[in-house]
Amino acid sequence: MAEIDHSQEGVQLGLREVRALLARHKVVEDLVHRQEMPKHELIEGLVHKQHLPALRHLLDPLAAADIARILIALTEDERRVVWNHIREERGDSILEKIPDDIRAELVGVSNYKVDKAMLNAFELHNGRLRLVKVMSRDDLANLKPIWVDLVAPTDKMRAMVGEHFDLVLPDPDDLTDLEATARFYVEDNGEVHLHSDFLLDTDSGSRNVAVAFILHRDILFSVRKEELPVFRLQRLRASTQSGYVNEGKDVLLDLYAADAEYSADALEDVYSDFEEVSKRVLNPNVTDDEAAHILAEIARGEDLNGRIRRNVLDTRRALSFLLRSKFLKAEQHEDARQILRDIESLDGHTSFLFGKINFLMDATVGFININQNKRVSKLTTLSVVFMPLNILAGIGGMSEFSMMTRDVPWPISYGAFTLGMALIGWATYAALKLFESRKARLMHEARLRKDD
Repeated sequence: MAEIDHSQEGVQLGLREVRALLARHKVVEDLVHRQEMPKHELIEGLVHKQHLPALRHLLDPLAAADIARILIALTEDERRVVWNHIREERGDSILEKIPDDIRAELVGVSNYKVDKAMLNAFELHNGRLRLVKVMSRDDLANLKPIWVDLVAPTDKMRAMVGEHFDLVLPDPDDLTDLEATARFYVEDNGEVHLHSDFLLDTDSGSRNVAVAFILHRDILFSVRKEELPVFRLQRLRASTQSGYVNEGKDVLLDLYAADAEYSADALEDVYSDFEEVSKRVLNPNVTDDEAAHILAEIARGEDLNGRIRRNVLDTRRALSFLLRSKFLKAEQHEDARQILRDIESLDGHTSFLFGKINFLMDATVGFININQNKRVSKLTTLSVVFMPLNILAGIGGMSEFSMMTRDVPWPISYGAFTLGMALIGWATYAALKLFESRKARLMHEARLRKDD
């Protein structure tokens, strides 16, 4: 009991230190945001490098279970900041000790990159997936996998796996054909081939990554160029939950289900981003610089929404192919239909977001036009004020004016002429302002009568 209490005390101490570091960083970051200075992004990056590495020094000595407890206790925003400063090699061991909803959130925001080719095989052990690292041909000899996953494989790696399992694995660089006949088909030997797009949404941007699936001898083979959050989440779930999958087709369906779930989470992020954009758009005083930033955010949201729509439509095509081909068992058939129902609901959300995007775009462009009209109105006012002055200045420059004022000293005559021009200019400006205020008052009274 004393050891447990000591561990809990260490977690609480670590949690307090993490929150203190995050609070100090947020204060400095907010101060930088409020300052108008050149090279703003460079300075913000230096602030990150100065304060946040202390998080890594604090978390490195802690056990995976203790870091998991700290992440669970943090808020969503705090959790994301801390997660991005945990060493990648410790990620899976920490995620295994975190509830599934938080795990899905963290896997979705991590920028996991593969620097070298990976070949992983997964066997079914006591109802759970067990990872087997494959480094050579000898590692394949005694394997009985239900899933073989290749990430950025070399030609040699694809040939080795293909020879052992008697199949041909495609090159991930060639997975760009959009023809349905080339994406979903069955070979004469019974191999099922599916080429699907999976969404990858990171801080640096979003894109669709092509993945090739082959169902051969009840084994699922997957080939892709880069790691994806959906695949990582699927591995973690199947390795921690008993009975989650029983064969390769279960893994395939769960990958499609996780992809639909990941797309739904990305849509929620788009919704929250557009809520902030809407607040800024509804501000009656939107400057041209703010409008430019708003348009950029709307464009990013539109791009992500379009990619989500393409992604779910591609998943629907793959599931429809599986249902038509009658490869699935009764339970798997129902799972596929449930995924299709989830995708139907996502279609409605993407359509709604397209409408919201058009509204925000039109509203922002409208504010830009209003600002432009204000500038044109000011120029028009100045031209109206100076129009009679230009006429008077032309008269003052004529020889007839000199003849009319030859008996008056020129300082007095031209001084009176200049004063008269100033009075006429002021009177013209006052008349214009009076006209505008009267017009605004009449419009206000008309609105009040309409409301009544």
